[in-house]
Amino acid sequence: MKLLNGLELAYCTNVHRGNTWEETFHSLNHYVLKVRNKVMPEGRFAIGLRLGAQAASALSARSEMLGFQKWLEAENCYVFTINGFPYGNFHGQRVKEDVYRPDWTTTERLDYTVLLFEILAEVLQTGEEGSVSTLPGSFKEFHPERPAPAQIYENLLLCSDEMDRIGKSKELDLHLGLEPEPLGLFETTPETLAFFDQLTALGQGRESLGRNIGVNYDCCHLAVEYEEAREGLDQLAQADIRLSKLHLSSALKVSPTDENLSGLDQFVEEVYLHQVAASREGKILRRFKDLDLALEEGRTSKAERGDQWRIHYHVPLHASPGDGMEDTRDHVEVTLDWLAENPRKCRHLEMETYTWEVLPEGLRTKEVVDQVAEEYAWTLNELARRGLAEKPERPPRVVLS
Repeated sequence: MKLLNGLELAYCTNVHRGNTWEETFHSLNHYVLKVRNKVMPEGRFAIGLRLGAQAASALSARSEMLGFQKWLEAENCYVFTINGFPYGNFHGQRVKEDVYRPDWTTTERLDYTVLLFEILAEVLQTGEEGSVSTLPGSFKEFHPERPAPAQIYENLLLCSDEMDRIGKSKELDLHLGLEPEPLGLFETTPETLAFFDQLTALGQGRESLGRNIGVNYDCCHLAVEYEEAREGLDQLAQADIRLSKLHLSSALKVSPTDENLSGLDQFVEEVYLHQVAASREGKILRRFKDLDLALEEGRTSKAERGDQWRIHYHVPLHASPGDGMEDTRDHVEVTLDWLAENPRKCRHLEMETYTWEVLPEGLRTKEVVDQVAEEYAWTLNELARRGLAEKPERPPRVVLS
């Protein structure tokens, strides 16, 4: 939806299942329209579209695209951003580190991302802005050598060239957001700055590179890194790295007591990777690839637990997890404070709590449509408080689980 100062807000449809285009369209028709009816029954409703490679290939067929364009018009919806991080299936089976496959060393990732921009260009109007988010090059474990493989940079430069071609006829402002993530090829702001320094050096002579490729700043991910939002965002802005999109998301945070470690057992699951950063007095002591590994180590060595764990587990924005568990919603709030002071630095906002299917039952007390509507209520209220959105006609209903 369109907000003040040219901002746009959507929720990411990766919360719903959708590997094929048929499954994806079912989710749009069944869930997204229900969310729209609760959140914005009148006016043009924005969709943060998640398209895997299989769905994107099917949608690129002319008949399917024409049908989708007609559906968008009939339902008064529009797409301004696409989540292009997960290439394959994202629900109901083991994803874990496979979410990084294929990575940016491959032509498969390049071709898939270019296809997403071609799809986006079909649904944008002349002169509009559109974004695609993607992984931070790769996963550290895949390429333990340093520096990063040259093929990653080469493919990103080729992608930038293709974006110029795709956007030219309709004068579109297309941009790709690389998304720092715990244990990704680059995960912290300093690592992100170093990566972009190298990309810029290799891309000399490409005038549009800085406009085309930037960062998708995920609040959950950077909170897990114990970063201060204002400091990190300032550094990215000072380095002239485009903020392609802000992911409004919250991580799980706990004090690693025996009781809380027992409480964390309910968050261990077999689909997604839940990286853990253990700290003492704000300094990271250890990083763990997944929550089960952190719990195993924490139970055998209390001395190495530290005094806080932050876990890459997206929890609802509108309600604290409770029962000794906390969240990093404060990182989202400071990010919005910064945006209110710098409203021209980023126009695309997306709520992304894709974990609904694997949340513990205590956090999954409502249907997914109701949860997303509650997240909209919380987010719109926070935006309105900062002068970034119109004040809601009714106060949001915050449900504590």
